Amino acid sequence: MAITEFLPKEFGYVVLVLVFYCFINFWMAFQVGKARKRYNVQFPTLYAIESENKDAKLFNCVQRGHQNALEMMPMYFILMVLGGMKHPCICTGLGLVYNISRIFYFKGYSTGDPTKRLTIGKYSFLGLFGLIFCTISFGVTLIRG
Repeated sequence: MAITEFLPKEFGYVVLVLVFYCFINFWMAFQVGKARKRYNVQFPTLYAIESENKDAKLFNCVQRGHQNALEMMPMYFILMVLGGMKHPCICTGLGLVYNISRIFYFKGYSTGDPTKRLTIGKYSFLGLFGLIFCTISFGVTLIRG
């Protein structure tokens, strides 16, 4: 049996949105690498110490923006995959909202003022909560048979 017999053809959009997020993650990692050079923070240091580096806060904000994206990634991916099995088009839209909002979240955080991460970045939570509801709907459908 082919996987396409079980998944709606629109699930391909869900897959593409997840791959788009992978590219966003690569971009964020590259930005952290550039910040390491700019603010002189050597590996394996995860966060700069303010008493040792005058630019510690600037670097830490870039690092934290990426770290937060990594922390949220497993939940985002599983909600996209599960919710997308029943609601692929809705999850695709919500995933795009999440992805684009995460770019703004990262860019805002990277300014060195953590409050700027939420200017547009706060809408990532709208996408995430929508995905939660889609996944709940999928779970209820499975239970009801």
